[in-house]
Amino acid sequence: RWFTQAILALKYIHDKHVLHRDLKSSNFFLSKSGNLKMGDFGIAKVLACTAACAKTQIGTPYYLSPEVCQEKPYTWPSDMWAMGCILYELCALKVPFDANSISDLVKKICRGPTPAIPSSYSDFLRQLCTEMLNRNPNGRPSAETILARPQMQAVVKQMLERAQAAQEGRDPAQSGGNSSEIAPPARHSAPASAIGSPHPVP
Repeated sequence: RWFTQAILALKYIHDKHVLHRDLKSSNFFLSKSGNLKMGDFGIAKVLACTAACAKTQIGTPYYLSPEVCQEKPYTWPSDMWAMGCILYELCALKVPFDANSISDLVKKICRGPTPAIPSSYSDFLRQLCTEMLNRNPNGRPSAETILARPQMQAVVKQMLERAQAAQEGRDPAQSGGNSSEIAPPARHSAPASAIGSPHPVP
């Protein structure tokens, strides 16, 4: 559920032409009701249109996309790379790329092997993470594309059913099916604290 909410939040800001530029686990926060929210828009950039690019090299090193590391113009897929790093971190409890220096980290991000998330997770989740960490920005899926996949649609449906049940005073636990296909096991709780974007995720 948390990953789905993160992708919903990413789709929302991208639809508003906002490039976050500093997505990382510590910039997602949990509300009292257990919903994930995106925060810290301090270095976000509003692009003029969907075809516009940003050029400033900025962000947290572990989550920098290859195009940012190489000082190339970047756009929406750069946020998706960072989200792929977060997904890997949620599942493996460590960042996908690590090094003792910035220069070595940049080399790993740009040319090192792309790690796979643990085999205990579904084939869908493992493949999705690989797609999000594609070094070719054009090969990464958009938030809209990810949300259109049946596995994600099932989680969104469950979230809506639970929200409706809560509003009607019914036990939310009686609504929706098992979302383990997408969500990490409970023992792999999000390594982030979280607060909200100005627009709460459903």
